[in-house]
Amino acid sequence: MNFRQIADAVLSASKAEQTEVLALEQDESLTRFANNCVHQNVTERNVQITVRAVIGTKIGIAVSNDTRPESLRHLASRACDVAKLQPDNPEFKGLPEPQSVTPVAAYDHAVAECTPEHRAKTVGIICRKAATAGCSAAGSMTTSSLSIGVANSKGVSAEHRSTLADASTVIMGTNSSGWAQNTGWQLPAIDAEAIANEALAKLRLGIDPVDFEPGEYAVILDPYATADLLEMLAFDGMGALSVQEGRSWMNGRLGQRIMADSVSIIDDGLNTSGVPWPFDFEGVPKKVVPIVSSGVALTPVYDSFTAGRESDKHSTGHATPPSPQGRFGPAPMNLFLRPGTTSIEAMIKSTKLGLYITRFWYTRTVHPRDAVVTGMTRDGTFVIRNGEIAHPAKSLRFTQSYVDALKYTEAIGTSPRLLRSGFGGATSVPAVKLARFRFTSATK
Repeated sequence: MNFRQIADAVLSASKAEQTEVLALEQDESLTRFANNCVHQNVTERNVQITVRAVIGTKIGIAVSNDTRPESLRHLASRACDVAKLQPDNPEFKGLPEPQSVTPVAAYDHAVAECTPEHRAKTVGIICRKAATAGCSAAGSMTTSSLSIGVANSKGVSAEHRSTLADASTVIMGTNSSGWAQNTGWQLPAIDAEAIANEALAKLRLGIDPVDFEPGEYAVILDPYATADLLEMLAFDGMGALSVQEGRSWMNGRLGQRIMADSVSIIDDGLNTSGVPWPFDFEGVPKKVVPIVSSGVALTPVYDSFTAGRESDKHSTGHATPPSPQGRFGPAPMNLFLRPGTTSIEAMIKSTKLGLYITRFWYTRTVHPRDAVVTGMTRDGTFVIRNGEIAHPAKSLRFTQSYVDALKYTEAIGTSPRLLRSGFGGATSVPAVKLARFRFTSATK
């Protein structure tokens, strides 16, 4: 069945006052490699139908991947039965009204039809270059296509198709490693030669790392590490629900200049240099949202529920899928950190004493109200002295407020890199130089 047939079957069977149908059809393939050999090919195809039934202010949610007509009718009935058992939620103002959605290109047939042979050929380039260098490569390449359809009994009806290609590797030597990653919605975004060369260059630069005393230093972050800043800030409070519940780093900071003037963070679901989505999981068109503009915290993103809790707000088109397990709240899935004018080479040259860091690893929130995060550096940490990379250092643990770190942004790179994010979208970030970053311990 196509989405329109699924939606018609559910909406016509539902006895609820309002009904919403969300259909996600995903076809994702993954090729993994380790020790310079492909060891796994996995493909998952699934259709998930989520029905949200509304009776008064009571909401019931039911989920299935059975698209047979009788099962869809049963799913509509089950969502209605669940709604009857729920408490009233007077803050719920109803399902969204229909709005015009602007289509955006985000589908590449070459990604959707990518074969295991093509993925093996691509990662084979990385494996052969690593083997030739006497090193060991591990990593993966993912190609996926996603169709999303949303319809409700008020007249919302929106459909979108997108693709995603992502490849990453860590190449390991005797006592050092290097990391590289490419992401895009078009297949040419994956450049295996460039990935291998970048990871090998970091590995060679990192040979024979030495101990380095933890403390507060200036840092230059590759885009991989910068992406972690934005994603953890998104997780810790760029959604309106976390602000309304008082657990966001934006609480008490809205309207204030809390980061350097050069820092502007935008969520833009229509930008084709990212992985665009023109509407959210309620079928509401995505708005371009300046979350931080020239260092000033402006606004979180909203869905229809959180917008309905405030008198002067409208959904910005950032609803996440409804879930029987509870409400996650709205989230930005298309984050961009506006590029600056400084190259990484110029950042290093301007640093008297500091660290150049490839990426962060295993980062976890310590205090969400201040976006305090702890984690490790990995796959290339380098000491900078007097404007030059002096030597590699062993990985360090940090505990640092990401808000405070961006307050001391000294420079932002010229070349953004698109990277797959944990929210299901992608984040576009350049390198950054931060004047202060606190490291609390070192590895041996």
